[in-house]
Amino acid sequence: MEKHVGLGVSFDLGVREITLRDVPIQIYYVNGLCDTAFIIEIMETLVGINEFENLELPDTDMYALVKNRLVQQSVEEKQTMDEMVDQVLSGLIGIIVGGSEKVLIVDVRSYPGRTPQEPDTERITRGARDGYVENIIVNTALTRRRIRDERLRFEIMRVGERSKTDIAIGYIEGIANPHLVEIIKKELECIKIDGLTMAEKTVEEFLVKQNYNPYPLVRYTERADVGANHLFEGHVLIFVDTSPSIMIAPTTYFHHVQHAEEYRQAASIGTMIRWIRFLGIISSLFLLPLWLLFVLEPQLLPKSLDFIGPNDSNHVHILLQIAFAEVGIELLRIASIHTPAPLSSAMGLIAAVLIGQIAIDVGWIVPEVLFYISIATIGSFATPSLELGLANKYVRYILLIFTGAFHVPGFMIGVTLFILYLSHLNTLSTPYLWPFIPFSPKALWRIVIRRPVPAGRLRPRILHPLDRKK
Repeated sequence: MEKHVGLGVSFDLGVREITLRDVPIQIYYVNGLCDTAFIIEIMETLVGINEFENLELPDTDMYALVKNRLVQQSVEEKQTMDEMVDQVLSGLIGIIVGGSEKVLIVDVRSYPGRTPQEPDTERITRGARDGYVENIIVNTALTRRRIRDERLRFEIMRVGERSKTDIAIGYIEGIANPHLVEIIKKELECIKIDGLTMAEKTVEEFLVKQNYNPYPLVRYTERADVGANHLFEGHVLIFVDTSPSIMIAPTTYFHHVQHAEEYRQAASIGTMIRWIRFLGIISSLFLLPLWLLFVLEPQLLPKSLDFIGPNDSNHVHILLQIAFAEVGIELLRIASIHTPAPLSSAMGLIAAVLIGQIAIDVGWIVPEVLFYISIATIGSFATPSLELGLANKYVRYILLIFTGAFHVPGFMIGVTLFILYLSHLNTLSTPYLWPFIPFSPKALWRIVIRRPVPAGRLRPRILHPLDRKK
């Protein structure tokens, strides 16, 4: 045991040896992952056995006595040393009784972490303020608090040859498609890697074979109410320990453009918010390439819109101006992530007022370029899914290159290839553009219009739920 786990070398690995009626007892634990109060309580309970001086007990029964004296709610038996090591390094306590071939595992885990709070990326005006954290036990508890159905299942497994990271699969038996659950379980079991240092992102790349595809094939959420709602629809949730982001599978493109705020308002208000969000997403994709096309081909504009386009001549090609502005805004976004919070506002003022205005005064960029790029950037920020917003920005760059190089044919070919590419994608046998491709008018109408909750009595057909009615 000592050589196997580095006992005596790693300072956080601890062992306490006691003797109960001439039988040696060893207690193994990891400092920082166990609650010290529980360890002391277990030791006091076991040492109390020695007080029964008149108790005649054969040494071979000491294991049964120790097991019976443990008052913790979770006590398991393990047969091998490897199983014990895995459990101890996960934060549990291993108790070895001299002369016994079994090991007692007591769950007294107390992982360091933060309390549930509202996620920064999914804020809403009204509603619950709790969110998932880095503790998988807390995350499953937050979900079960909202779904008190005896058919809610959380199947756990360990992934990673060295990290042995806990991964839980959540679904509602009787709603989720069993074939989908089995596919996800098999894909997770086939993951062969040293560790999941990037947690859920590493799992995603193994699960859906993302490769160089920029578009997200699973949806992330840090809101427990969003996760619970998707369970009711027939989705499967994937919880990865050490990550506050929960994966929802399978998902389509249109799952990434909806937000919890729409369901915290009246149906009419939610529909209006959804349309405005759709407008922002479309603007983030096509507004800038379309404006570039009109600048390069002004004859395409009707007379009522002939004011579109830069009025002043500039020595820098319009495509280069767009490239400078796009790179500048992307650098600003990256810098804001690494800038300490007290300095972020000052950095924004410097970038917007000084750099932007000076670039216009010097003649590097015309004001209209900054105007349309600002609208496209706001549309990206209005996209509920960060991953989808970045993917749309990537496609916008490609459309700008096609349009700048080939004008009208380039724009048309770029848009066509974009739609064909998305229609070709599928995630866990689910078409990515459903219900647009393949076309389902009723399902598409439910995406365009935020329906009142009592009117939405059917679960999405594409998930093949066992129980279609809610």
